[in-house]
Amino acid sequence: MAKQVVGEPLVINGRRMSLSRATRAGDTVYQTGQVPRQDGKVMTSGTIKERICVVLDEITKTLALAGCSRDDMVKSMVWLKDPSDFPGSNSVCGEYFPNAPPARSALVSRFLVDIRVEVEVIACKPVGAG
Repeated sequence: MAKQVVGEPLVINGRRMSLSRATRAGDTVYQTGQVPRQDGKVMTSGTIKERICVVLDEITKTLALAGCSRDDMVKSMVWLKDPSDFPGSNSVCGEYFPNAPPARSALVSRFLVDIRVEVEVIACKPVGAG
């Protein structure tokens, strides 16, 4: 089983990141942690709900490049800067995944850049399945 890089490299704040947007290994797609971005720059304003929506929309686009949808997500990992952001994050996830949501972990973390949230996902869809 060969690893397949999904999508173009990420460019954030004008800097090409040394990671893949996502990789596919067999039926599994591993997506790099997504941070909220607007116009190619890290999003440093907006509510946690707005930021989570931006992240989940970007995740959806990357999953599509791998031939997947949000329905194919089996696991998500959410890192929050502030534990008080969890209720807002949780409510947005409920809107995006009203039925059969993926397994999810959430934790509080310090970040290397000025963000309040990062989300990483794993999806599973057999290669060639429509």
